[in-house]
Amino acid sequence: MKALLSILFFSLTIMAQGQALKPYILGSSTDQSVSQVKSTLQSNLEKNGFAVVGQYNPMGEQSRLVLVVTHPQLTKAVQQIGGLTGFAATLRVAATEENGRVDLSYTNPEYWGNAYFRDDFEKVASNYDKVAAAFIITFKSIGTYSGTPFGSEKGVEVDKLRKYKYMFGMPYFDETKDLGDFSSHQSAVDVIDANFEAGKKGTRLVYKYDVPGKDLTLYGVALSGETGEENFLPKIDITDPKQTAFLPYEMLVMDGKVHMLHGRFRIALSFPDLTMGTFTKIMSTPGDIEDLLEQLTR
Repeated sequence: MKALLSILFFSLTIMAQGQALKPYILGSSTDQSVSQVKSTLQSNLEKNGFAVVGQYNPMGEQSRLVLVVTHPQLTKAVQQIGGLTGFAATLRVAATEENGRVDLSYTNPEYWGNAYFRDDFEKVASNYDKVAAAFIITFKSIGTYSGTPFGSEKGVEVDKLRKYKYMFGMPYFDETKDLGDFSSHQSAVDVIDANFEAGKKGTRLVYKYDVPGKDLTLYGVALSGETGEENFLPKIDITDPKQTAFLPYEMLVMDGKVHMLHGRFRIALSFPDLTMGTFTKIMSTPGDIEDLLEQLTR
């Protein structure tokens, strides 16, 4: 029996590696406004095991809302593997008003889990199954569940997602930008917190999540001003449904070092069908984001 189960698991793994995944899932659509659906959405997320650690309106627009969530199973997965998987400690849920309706969407757990855990994903796959199931129950309790993946026409195959890069010469997941080095984890956190309190130009704290038992702290940051979200999001979020759950941008404190996923990785992963023509319109954006976030570590 044990041998049979091993063969079955191996077969499912091979099948999964050939599967194409998309970055977002449409949960449902509603004729309620974003402000009307907000409390219902948050309440149902919390009833199904999620904790909302932050929320904001990208670009300051009331037609867009992001709720950043974590879940005990996500936390366990990050605690088990550690390191840069700290970027996976949260997922994002969005409400976006578009064409007379409000779309409720969320980041596809399997897509982002494979991208951030890479070859370690099989070790935490059961955790992600539970998170995916909790999302489905949450959105079914709000209305008719769609469950339609979107954000890419064909998706990205699992084996490519685990070693994702947009194209030759572009960065991988672990080729992060170093925003600052400190003598200790707490020293880094103290400086960042103080800079948020001081109101560094173009940045605002959306959430801060400390992974229990680990020197891992994940921050989500709203970016404003002439180089912020108002500048780059309208140029890349051009399909329907909108990919509002792309935001906010994150930085991770890990053992005294502050990491940012390279813009040419993080943006491309969020918009895998981005054409080179569109990418050239935001050529300065990865550097602009780095400049905005780096203020917080000085």
